[in-house]
Amino acid sequence: MTAVARARHLGGQLAAELRHVGPPPVTRWAAIRAGGTLLVALLVLHAADAMDLGAAATFGAFAAIYGGAVPHRRRWRQQVALAGLLTGAVASGTLVATGEDRAWWAVLAAAVWSGIGAAASDRWRWRPPGPVFLVFAAATCASVPIEPHRVPLAIGTCLATAAFAVGLAVVETAVEVRRGDVPDHPPPLPPLPAGRQRLHAIRCVVVVLLSGGLMTATGVAHPYWAMVASVVPLAATTLRQQVARGVHRVVGTLLGLVLAGLLLVLPLSAVATILVVAVLQAGTELVVTRHYGLALVLITPLALLVTDLAHPEPLGELLGSRFVETLAGASVGLAAAWLTRRRPPSPPATR
Repeated sequence: MTAVARARHLGGQLAAELRHVGPPPVTRWAAIRAGGTLLVALLVLHAADAMDLGAAATFGAFAAIYGGAVPHRRRWRQQVALAGLLTGAVASGTLVATGEDRAWWAVLAAAVWSGIGAAASDRWRWRPPGPVFLVFAAATCASVPIEPHRVPLAIGTCLATAAFAVGLAVVETAVEVRRGDVPDHPPPLPPLPAGRQRLHAIRCVVVVLLSGGLMTATGVAHPYWAMVASVVPLAATTLRQQVARGVHRVVGTLLGLVLAGLLLVLPLSAVATILVVAVLQAGTELVVTRHYGLALVLITPLALLVTDLAHPEPLGELLGSRFVETLAGASVGLAAAWLTRRRPPSPPATR
């Protein structure tokens, strides 16, 4: 095969990967539960005039999105484990946020959680895979200044929201089992070779350090978007899938920023914004297993609306920096994927 033909073949494969739409979610109740959990948590915080803890509640709610394709006997264990890890990431992030030098410590904290998340995901085959939400939780919470006396409140908010989310998931599963209406699940993912697991953890740490360090050194307002984007491609197994996830991240974020801009210019009350966030969370759960790029169109405004509820920022700066950070982070992640790709064995030398 000539170089041109090979390039066309690879381009066609990548295009097919970008267009690929996965199977629908096993049950739509998970989407309703995810949106409802976040709705209740944010309404409680709004009533308590504590919207600065909205990010902690959001990350706690993410605990129950894990394990949706896992049989019910193992699902709750995975969700409880993620609830503990997400709470730990929020705790470390908020502790970092109390210091004056939080920008660089945030990079270090995110890198540590990136390695922990990558190793645990590969060991226990998380669904969805990868450390992205742990990195997101640690880096986001570390980037927002907080008074030391509110750190326990942030940790408690995350833990309580995670417990509520997992509790609803357990009840849902119990109802399924009682009715004999347990849906079919895909077969368990095969174990990854130990070498690939080590490689995944190491490169996740490295890309977070590089992307976070680059953005922090250049004075970007919120480098955590770059750190999150850098680990996204690495959750896939093949280079083609990694490139597709990187492209999905960038294009999905760009479209999501357009939607976020439209929502942020509307004169929405805090309660109306919370309702929109809950709808976006439910929509994300419906589409994330089908098309990652489409999910980013919803995740991006969700994150920005939650941030705006607690810490409003100038709209143009907010949207522009998010795209630059995402592009930079995805580029670092894709470069790492390329440099560490699996190469075909060299043909034996002939005499």
